Amino acid sequence: MKRRDFIRNAGIGALSPSLINGFPVSPLAASPIWHALTNITADTNHVLVIVQLNGGNDGLNMVLALDQQYDNLKVARTNILMDKSAILKLNGFDATGLHPAMTGMQDMFNNGKLKILQGVSYPQPNFSHFRATDIWLTGADSNQVLTTGWQGRYMQNEYANYPNGYPNSVMPDPIAIQISSTLSTAFQGTAGPMGITISNPTALYNFVNGIQDPAPAGNIGKELTYLRTIQRQSQQYGDVIKNAYNKGANLGTYPNAGTNSLADQLKIVARLIKGGLKTRVYMVNTGGFDNHSNQVNAGDFTKGTHANLLGGLSLAISSFQNDIAKLGVEDRVLGMTFSEFGRRIKSNASLGTDHGAGLPMFVFGSKLHGGVLGTNPIIPANATVNDNVAMQYDFRSVYATLLKDWFCASDTDLQTILLKNYQNLPIVNSQSCISTDVHDVNVAAGKNLISPYPNPFTSGVTIDFETFGGHTSVQVFDTEGRLMATPVDGEYVAGKYKVWYNGGGLPTGVYYARLQNNAVQQVKSMLKVE
Repeated sequence: MKRRDFIRNAGIGALSPSLINGFPVSPLAASPIWHALTNITADTNHVLVIVQLNGGNDGLNMVLALDQQYDNLKVARTNILMDKSAILKLNGFDATGLHPAMTGMQDMFNNGKLKILQGVSYPQPNFSHFRATDIWLTGADSNQVLTTGWQGRYMQNEYANYPNGYPNSVMPDPIAIQISSTLSTAFQGTAGPMGITISNPTALYNFVNGIQDPAPAGNIGKELTYLRTIQRQSQQYGDVIKNAYNKGANLGTYPNAGTNSLADQLKIVARLIKGGLKTRVYMVNTGGFDNHSNQVNAGDFTKGTHANLLGGLSLAISSFQNDIAKLGVEDRVLGMTFSEFGRRIKSNASLGTDHGAGLPMFVFGSKLHGGVLGTNPIIPANATVNDNVAMQYDFRSVYATLLKDWFCASDTDLQTILLKNYQNLPIVNSQSCISTDVHDVNVAAGKNLISPYPNPFTSGVTIDFETFGGHTSVQVFDTEGRLMATPVDGEYVAGKYKVWYNGGGLPTGVYYARLQNNAVQQVKSMLKVE
């Protein structure tokens, strides 16, 4: 019998009782004994929700100047800029306001749950939708092509052996989930994709409720049903997502349900978080921001296509924030918005705007330094069709800040993830990241750090183990949680070792070899037979 098969059947992650050489073995994944043995360090349990605005959002019509820059912008945008009196005011920031359709996010800002970052871009910006999106997703320079994403590199660094050894007791759930038919390049790691996709909200609703579209009659229908069954069985994380969804809930309301796709996606995310998934990152998206024409209504510049998009964005995010607050999980959740580029300062003759450079980003949540970071973009007195918003902050500085201050990534890790050193920005409350050994636990999660051999054994067993250095112990427990022996207990230099354990006097049955190395621990089953 293969060791992996034995471990699975002996209870590590098993779903039902099984027999090994005639001995009954029960699953321990939920038992007090199992948790006592593994003693997994509590995770910081932080979640990041990434909201992608596809098409290139006009930031100058979303976050609006109320100071002297407004007057210059009025000259550049005579056919689309709303009257200053319509702009929503922000507490404590008289020079800046929001589009009148964004009342929900105005309330979030005034309650300290929304941060506005002005002029986010990168040197030599690209104005192609495809290439600019690729740059934002990978964290590349404009003249650099990367095949891995910024989140993928973070996750590969954090879960070093993924996908080998996953799911496991440290990370039993998907590391990242995207509600989309295809997985974003942002989640591409060095070893492959680091996340899974849910094609759309309807597909998830049907999945968790056991609903599927009816198959046609006849042989074609039978084949389709069979293929659907195989597809369902092949979804490795399907059951854990379904269980989390059923365990979770939504306490907030999401107006315009069914017509606001972003709200529908965020509603699912809130429920999965409340349902207990340990997923670190969720990604959702909404489109339609490529407004070259008819961005506003000719008779009312506060209305139109862009106003509808911004209203939907504001309603979805504010509904989500209200929901996770009622669910009691908002202190664990941070969100961010991004679009592949902004728009030019000067509007065009079609009541629209063309591809441009810098734009505002939103970061939302309860653990923020609120307010506006940066100043209103400088608008030339006589802007031309080629003028763009100047860069104030590199978008990768935002990534670096969230990775460091929210996910507790070290400066050394950030160099590996983002490939350069980027400034840290005052976005997240400094107390949000509590230093723990969670990173070491995550890195070790997919590695095989302790292996008894032979397994099953009759008299003695060699226990191979690996330590990262420092205090290391190897213990043997029975299934009642009693300590039978401690073959290893001392200070070790990082490396791989072996120890012989004489278990000849043990009764037949299942035992556990447990490695403890500072905050890292791992437990493997071993079977004593006649």
